[in-house]
Amino acid sequence: MKIAIAQLNPTIGDLTGNAQQILDAAQAAIAQGARLLLTTELSLCGYPPRDLLMQPSFLATMAETLAQLARDLPADLAVLVGTVLPNPDAVHDGEKPLFNTTALLLEGAVQRYFHKRLLPTYDVFDEDRYFEPGDDSSAFELDGVWIGVTICEDLWNDESFWGKRHYEVNPIAELDRQGVDLVLNLSASPYSVGKQQLRENMLRHSATRYGQPILYANQVGGNDDLLFDGCSFGLNRAGEVVLRAKPFESDLVFAEFDPAVDELMPMPDAIAPLPDSADAEIWMALVMGVRDYVRKCGFQKAVLGLSGGIDSALVAAIASAALGPENVLGVLMPSPYSSDHSITDALDLAKNLGIQTQTIPITPMMQGYDQALAELFAGTEFGIAEENLQSRIRGTLLMAISNKFGHLLISTGNKSEVAVGYCTLYGDMNGGLAAIADVPKTRVYSICKWLNEGMRDEFGRMNGAFDSSLLIHPSSFPVIPPHIITKPPSAELKPGQVDQDSLPPYEVLDDILERFVERHQAPDEIVAAGHDAAVVNQVIRLVTRAEFKRKQAAPGLKITDRAFGTGWRMPIASRWLPSAQPKAPQPIV
Repeated sequence: MKIAIAQLNPTIGDLTGNAQQILDAAQAAIAQGARLLLTTELSLCGYPPRDLLMQPSFLATMAETLAQLARDLPADLAVLVGTVLPNPDAVHDGEKPLFNTTALLLEGAVQRYFHKRLLPTYDVFDEDRYFEPGDDSSAFELDGVWIGVTICEDLWNDESFWGKRHYEVNPIAELDRQGVDLVLNLSASPYSVGKQQLRENMLRHSATRYGQPILYANQVGGNDDLLFDGCSFGLNRAGEVVLRAKPFESDLVFAEFDPAVDELMPMPDAIAPLPDSADAEIWMALVMGVRDYVRKCGFQKAVLGLSGGIDSALVAAIASAALGPENVLGVLMPSPYSSDHSITDALDLAKNLGIQTQTIPITPMMQGYDQALAELFAGTEFGIAEENLQSRIRGTLLMAISNKFGHLLISTGNKSEVAVGYCTLYGDMNGGLAAIADVPKTRVYSICKWLNEGMRDEFGRMNGAFDSSLLIHPSSFPVIPPHIITKPPSAELKPGQVDQDSLPPYEVLDDILERFVERHQAPDEIVAAGHDAAVVNQVIRLVTRAEFKRKQAAPGLKITDRAFGTGWRMPIASRWLPSAQPKAPQPIV
């Protein structure tokens, strides 16, 4: 039996367009002799649909689209489509109104449904808000092969892999007891750095534990702040990867299941390589995320401020690769405190990338604000208010350009700055998308160095097994002018200013932030790891105080396990402030 995996990039709510993607994949699959096509979780509506699921007209149209899709598909191709089904018991029994489900389409009709059993409600997930869990694990028979169907989280609860159970049931164990020949999984598993290695290790453990081949189809593309890397794959009973779809792009891949031995058979050239560096992986994710956000929100071009610093340099490079350099405008807005090298660095970068630039000096506007506020500010010293006015002038100019020409404004703040509030509301935080808001400053440097030194080697190693449009095509190398990488980072809002006037060195800051934000370490643990207690307290205080800024920030593309986005739900008005109190050494008894 030849089985196809359609690694799809749906647009949330585009029911007609998503159905067409499935139909196109089905026609290509049957042309290659496939008998079964596996799509991704909620492939018909896109994942996550969030509160669109509360609109009755959306649900009704989805049901109509599913029925029409069943009629349009090749009659002898079985197709598994991710969709939503009303729960008939919701009104009487107080259950949730919907099921996250998979529909089996065959011979022009919906043959049956398979409901998701394990509903994640953590980090970016909120499925318990909408869905009722299914009450059994089900299989269907096709040409004498018994095929178990699972949906995403259903395969993430093997207690022998995790050391504990997160849910009461283990769907793959139940399917094993039913004696299925093959397990399929429709997923929409969001990307984070290194996530694919975890998925393959986890499902390898299940495949070998239960002796079950597994085919896993994952969504690809960007939907708001969430990125999906695809990398759909198949494992034989020995846990060996026998196929893998391309990372960060739509794909259609095939597996051959041999009923005589109940095994997935390897196929030639079926395993797409993965990036072998975190920098390459993150780059591909961010380029895909910017491209999809711009496209799915109806924009064609982008604008950003070019300061001559490393953050705007990286964002400009990402936007250039995502949209094409002809669709990116960089705006230089020098002030009296801008150094000459910042201007030349920004222009050199723009030349390397081939993007257009516009220079708008802000000194006259600063003078206008000074005059307007002179009476009110009389007798006070120059300080943060005046510094931030420069950022807000720049933010206003960028928004004016965005409004005038319909460009998407991409903000350039990194995760380190967003975490501690080293950014200005209604200034450099202005924008419709924060491209690197989940990229720590130290990683920004690392990616820029990789762009200059290793990008072409990396993609050369992948030998065409990637979307070549993810590759930047600068007019000269190095892509990032070396001086941008080597000079001390500075907001240049006053003479001689550098970031380390206000913040710990970024190597220190980023390690503390990773421990506190992503690993949830207590302050004492961070101090025990070698950090100064006063610095730890300072950083935690800054993170807590900046919550009101993050609530008003543009959506940021998520690349880590813990981002300041959908999954970050901290209160603004809070008195809780953990502090580092290093414990005195205990005497040895």
